[in-house]
Amino acid sequence: MSTSTKSASPPGVQDPPAPAPPRKLSARVSWRRALRRDWQLYSLAVLPLLFFLVFRYLPMLGNVIAFRRFEPGGSMFGEQWVGLRYVEMFLSDPTFWQVFRNTLWLGGLTLVFCFPVPIVLALLLNEVRRRALKRFVQSVSYLPHFLSIVIVAGITLQILATDGPVNHVLGLLGHDEIRFIQEPEWFRTIYVGSEIWQTAGWGTILYLAALTTIDEDLYEAARIDGAGRWRQTWHVTLPGIRPTMITLLILNVGTFMAVGFEKVLLLYNPLTYQTSDVISTYVYRTGVESNSFSYAAAIGLFEAVIGLVLITSANQLSRRTVGTSLW
Repeated sequence: MSTSTKSASPPGVQDPPAPAPPRKLSARVSWRRALRRDWQLYSLAVLPLLFFLVFRYLPMLGNVIAFRRFEPGGSMFGEQWVGLRYVEMFLSDPTFWQVFRNTLWLGGLTLVFCFPVPIVLALLLNEVRRRALKRFVQSVSYLPHFLSIVIVAGITLQILATDGPVNHVLGLLGHDEIRFIQEPEWFRTIYVGSEIWQTAGWGTILYLAALTTIDEDLYEAARIDGAGRWRQTWHVTLPGIRPTMITLLILNVGTFMAVGFEKVLLLYNPLTYQTSDVISTYVYRTGVESNSFSYAAAIGLFEAVIGLVLITSANQLSRRTVGTSLW
């Protein structure tokens, strides 16, 4: 009796179909074909690319004058190579280190106070159940963002003037008037307070959008386990918006040294240089008003290098600790 090596299927049962041969991957569309097909979409990116090219990348070529002696009316890239002469000049300048300390103070205070306020405001708005009240609070908090920095600085100066409403209230309470704008110890408080007022409402938009992505089943499970509102916020809400918080924190750390130039320039005066003069305003006075362009370029390049180190370090630290990063 001959035995068959191929087992037969039971009666009435069909053999399983043979696996289909793998399909060949379609050829990748070339970039030229994609450009011809979707040129309308690509055309939308032309203006942003031109903006970054003209105002971000081309000016980088001017950093070469930080290592060359530049004279107004001469060559665009300087007349003579001087190496690190201007770097050594500002590193040995006591005024620069005072400006550097002021920048660290203002940048640190802005980060500590302005970063958590939008998070707290978004959490509070998320708890408001009356839609009309929630919209009203949002509109009022968003409004300062749409005012120009000149208007914000003007309002701040008028409110804190010697004959302004703040000193008027202090007079009614029996206190002597305070020269907020002329006294150096008040500048940091004024700057950080105006920054919170202007940016807190607008900063809540991203966090409110992130709150809508949290699964409601997580809150239901937390309530079943007996968690109150505070525990739900700590264990569900904050972890849900953590990626957004980390991303914005990294971006804020990257601009740590670039304290708002326009607002500082509008609020400060020679009487408050001791605490208000920052690197950006010092570079402006040195380069534009004193025509020391090479010296100002060296300081600006130093500030940019520090910003690059900060944002890179913050990104690496965030990736290793919480697993969230920009790149």
